[in-house]
Amino acid sequence: MSLPPRRKRFFGLLAVLAAVAVITPLGISAASGEHADDPGTVAEAATPTAAHGRLSVCGTTLCDESGNPVQLRGMSTHGLQWYSQCVNDASLDALAYDWGADIVRLSMYIQEDGYETDPEGFTQRMHDLIDEVTARGQYVIVDWHMLSPGDPHYNLARAKTFFAEIAREHGDQDNIFYEVANEPSGVTWSRIKSYHEQIIPVIRQYDDDGVILLGTPDWSSLGLSGGSNEQEVIDNQVNADNIMYTFHFYAASHDDWYLDGLSRAADEIPMFVTEFGTQEYTGDGPNDFAMAQRYLDLMEDKGISWVNWNYSDDHRSGAAFEPGTCPGGPFTGAGGNLKEAGEWIRDAILDGGTSSPPTEEPTEEETTAAPSGTWKSGTAYAVGATVTYGGATFRCLQAHTALTGWEPPNVPALWARA
Repeated sequence: MSLPPRRKRFFGLLAVLAAVAVITPLGISAASGEHADDPGTVAEAATPTAAHGRLSVCGTTLCDESGNPVQLRGMSTHGLQWYSQCVNDASLDALAYDWGADIVRLSMYIQEDGYETDPEGFTQRMHDLIDEVTARGQYVIVDWHMLSPGDPHYNLARAKTFFAEIAREHGDQDNIFYEVANEPSGVTWSRIKSYHEQIIPVIRQYDDDGVILLGTPDWSSLGLSGGSNEQEVIDNQVNADNIMYTFHFYAASHDDWYLDGLSRAADEIPMFVTEFGTQEYTGDGPNDFAMAQRYLDLMEDKGISWVNWNYSDDHRSGAAFEPGTCPGGPFTGAGGNLKEAGEWIRDAILDGGTSSPPTEEPTEEETTAAPSGTWKSGTAYAVGATVTYGGATFRCLQAHTALTGWEPPNVPALWARA
């Protein structure tokens, strides 16, 4: 007897969870965890979703289930029709456990050999990847990557079919974001808004409170790339709950005009940067890390969540990995396959942290740093202790007693490269 699709997916997700449990050392992820009662062990570290639960829009930012502001940081895949080989168990493990990403944007193009060529196949691929990301305790953006033509109404019927299916199957989860129009262009905000007003009810049939991300004019620049500004969206907002407006930037192309526009908008409406790069708007060319850092500083100050483009081995400078890395990797920071932009963004994700701090105050014993030296299982390490492992130096982030399997490169929740 064949199982209904939802039940099949449920058992498939159980299988994914079981596999991840085997791969991940004792459940440690990039998110901060709590100390167990036994001082010789560390409890299962909290994944982003375990730490924050279902998110909602509060004022102009995201808040967790306890009402605390949350800033998510993560990566976007490249187009799944071109770079699906870069999204596998090894790469997703690296993104969760080595990079420490809170959120993954699954980028599904509609045209350009994407969804419209095989709606059923691409929808199933999205189901499977949502399950994979969910199993690793991360949030996920389902990206309806409409690009050309720029009028989102061109794909309205397709979007209704797709988002009804996604919300029906995953709307009861705590970790789903719906990005319903990647980069509208060539049409007015009122035209884009009317599209959003038709898609939101489709999702709300099955998901009452999942956060919906709304594309903005002129390639999600709030109209800035078309010579307008954010005020048009601010003055004519979509009337719905748990929505955020998207902004995209590329640091080498988008200067203070864009930075200031994002800053002003974030004071008035909830913003989410669902795509950015350190290069030119083509995703290629030289990196402008100084300008990119100014954006990161602003987003941290305003509590704006962000996702970087892109987690692939595309030849362009904006891809994280050197060509030929996929599918075999390695995808970790220690692998030597990261491009300059990939190394920079991985450090930015790790430096930003990925969840709430431990809820228990460190004990007297935990605040006494162990001597520096080579990492060794069975040694008690305190915050700030440094060790060497594999020729690299690491700094302890959480007090713990080391166990086999918790080697520094494997558990970024406990260790950061010094």
